[in-house]
Amino acid sequence: MTPILEVQDVTKAFGGVIANDGITLKVPQGPIIGLIGPNGSGKTTLFNSIVGYHPIDRGSIWFEGREISRLRVPQIARLGLLRTFQQTRIYGKMRCLENMQISVPHVHEGLRTMLSPYPPEVTERAEGLLEFVGLYPKRHLRGGELSFGQQKLLELAMALMNQPKLLLLDEPTAGINPVLINSLMERLKRINADLGVTLFVIEHNMRVIMNLAQHIYCLAHGQLLAEGPPEEIQTDQQVIDAYLGAR
Repeated sequence: MTPILEVQDVTKAFGGVIANDGITLKVPQGPIIGLIGPNGSGKTTLFNSIVGYHPIDRGSIWFEGREISRLRVPQIARLGLLRTFQQTRIYGKMRCLENMQISVPHVHEGLRTMLSPYPPEVTERAEGLLEFVGLYPKRHLRGGELSFGQQKLLELAMALMNQPKLLLLDEPTAGINPVLINSLMERLKRINADLGVTLFVIEHNMRVIMNLAQHIYCLAHGQLLAEGPPEEIQTDQQVIDAYLGAR
């Protein structure tokens, strides 16, 4: 399948600590791709580099055939490449619907636009996506009044307001009530299948990632350790040793 994202020999260091060391991988357009690895293996750093938060020291990053290695975060987002975070980034004092409306960049450009009503098509899309993630009944609650799991759903819906082509999800199930995880998994699958958004997912919950992803990359010590379909990754001895400690 045609890659929507290509990471080529990417290296990123912080002082004397090499977080990513020559990582090369491809994310094909269409499926859900997983990224796993023990804590400190460089997963979040790689995501931050892909979307422009950390300029890379070596290598290149390509999105839809265009090199984006030197672009800034807003430029990359406008191309359709966004990410969510382990700790949610919502506006806690704003209502859920307002969080959705303000997440569209062109809506809040300039004072005059901020003081005028949101375009009806923006509000309609916002309400539709809140319904999609199950938060429509809570649309008038403030973001800070939601549970942590609901805040993650709100952040996910906010990202979808920008109609991403590729969405990077950093531990979407972390901190969520285990009872709600299956529901979140189904919503992620629907985002992929119904909305046509390619997903690249960091996840520590092995049950979740093995059920979500069609292909999985594993990092360890800042390097690519293994890759393959879930059934191969879960029996790969190098992956098992990385998580449990080499025997």
